[in-house]
Amino acid sequence: MEAIYWQLPLLFVVGLVAGILNVLAGGGSLLTLPLLIFMGLPSAVANGTNRIAILCQSIFAIRGFRKRGVMPLKLALFCTPPALLGSWVGANLAVSLDDQLFNRVLALIMIGVLIFTAVDPLKHLRKEEITFSFRRKVVLIVSFFAVGIYGGFVQAGVGFLIIIALLVHGLDLVRINAVKVFVIFAYTFIALGVFIYHGQINYLLGFALAAGNSIGGILGPKLAVDKGHDWIKKVVSLTVLVFALKLLLFP
Repeated sequence: MEAIYWQLPLLFVVGLVAGILNVLAGGGSLLTLPLLIFMGLPSAVANGTNRIAILCQSIFAIRGFRKRGVMPLKLALFCTPPALLGSWVGANLAVSLDDQLFNRVLALIMIGVLIFTAVDPLKHLRKEEITFSFRRKVVLIVSFFAVGIYGGFVQAGVGFLIIIALLVHGLDLVRINAVKVFVIFAYTFIALGVFIYHGQINYLLGFALAAGNSIGGILGPKLAVDKGHDWIKKVVSLTVLVFALKLLLFP
């Protein structure tokens, strides 16, 4: 692979931004996954390589939530098994998909996430604590199986699906984010295993990206101020739109 030495620092910097973004707003993979593809990696290899960064960042995020005592472990453990199964299904689908088709699907997902964040339908939901009845538990199982399929397939934007899946049940965003990072950490093991099995990983680029993501995950909470959040969100939205159009029009 040519120009490897300039790619490593670039991946580190973008990974740093993505890590901060994942803490402030979510959607860091909307930057890192297209970048890996633009660097010349086949779509499946880019998808698998990105999982190394997600796994490493999740470790730091879980540690942060546990230190602050806001990890609802029982709920996280309940949501994880269906996500694990779904992740295996999604990752196997991703490794078998044609590069050009995957790039177009990714572009449409990126545009969809941009529309979702612009509309922000979550702000209208009421946040009232409710009891998890049998029916609600069934809904959670089905929801997180679907989350796992999506996360195993592409990862980018999966945090928004998890937020929706839990916010409608009345959880506050702090605990939702704690459950989110736990579930993502768990199912990423399965997805990463599928990509490793099929030889769809570039470890050097993956660990360069992971280093940036991990540091971004540590720095993110310190930078979570309103003005910075809004500015970063606007810049990232514009960047994601440019990446999406390139993938869609010039796959």
